[in-house]
Amino acid sequence: MRAAVLAGTATATSLLYRRLNPPPAERTEGEKLATATNAPKEEALNNGYAVSDALTPMEAITNYNNFYEFDTSKSGVAYAAKGFVTRPWAVAVAGLVNKPRVFDLDELLKFQLEERIYRLRCVEGWSMVIPWIGFPLQKLLEQVEPTSTARYVAFQTLLDPQRMPNQRTGVLDWPYVEGLRLDEAMHPLTILATGLYGETLPPQDGAPIRLVVPWKYGFKSIKSVVKITLVADEPPTTWNLQAPDEYGFYSNVNPNVPHPRWSQATERRIGEYGRRDTLLFNGYGEQVAHMYQGMDLVKNF
Repeated sequence: MRAAVLAGTATATSLLYRRLNPPPAERTEGEKLATATNAPKEEALNNGYAVSDALTPMEAITNYNNFYEFDTSKSGVAYAAKGFVTRPWAVAVAGLVNKPRVFDLDELLKFQLEERIYRLRCVEGWSMVIPWIGFPLQKLLEQVEPTSTARYVAFQTLLDPQRMPNQRTGVLDWPYVEGLRLDEAMHPLTILATGLYGETLPPQDGAPIRLVVPWKYGFKSIKSVVKITLVADEPPTTWNLQAPDEYGFYSNVNPNVPHPRWSQATERRIGEYGRRDTLLFNGYGEQVAHMYQGMDLVKNF
């Protein structure tokens, strides 16, 4: 009797563990992406296009995700996003531009693609190193010719509760929106990513096209983009609307400015034990600090 009870308890515990700790979602291999010849390693390191840190494994990148449109559980996103349809797809670029245009996905994939190995620092205090495939956002914006009155760039994620089931909830105000200053958007480190590890982006990582701004907290790198609008005034951004005292418009990585509920001085690199010091601007200060010269980085967090 006692043995039967213990066996039943062990089975129940095992089932609970599997529910709370699901195995990694089986990954569907993406299409291979051809990239241009990369710059020599030393040049890439100097420009910030690569880092010498060890890469985060693909399994971690595709199974530890924040993408609330699908699920609020990091391990649940990959399951909820499985089968996400990314064709047809178009990105409308409009606003204060001389040549507004709608780019379909095939046109976007014709931009000269590059590999960029960037650190990704989440505002929650964890980080990864990801080998993105993409192209500078600047190249796209040049084609639509921003006017002299354009000062900011606004971005919007797809709004489609049929394909993104968690948009049926009120966990955030949908659609997800983000924004950059125009000079930030035109910076050569700012890219539109269409892949990682040499393949097209998995759905849980922002397929088929997402923003990547490596010196800012990860929530600024908006996923599954469908709309880019150039505007004169600072645009609204989702997390700033949700909690303005916790998530500023700039959201530059800064170990000296704590989140109201936790320190930002250190971070947990996924796959490592212990914590490491967080770097100002996520280690890209040499490339981007000049854009914030004279600004109060505590006030403009």
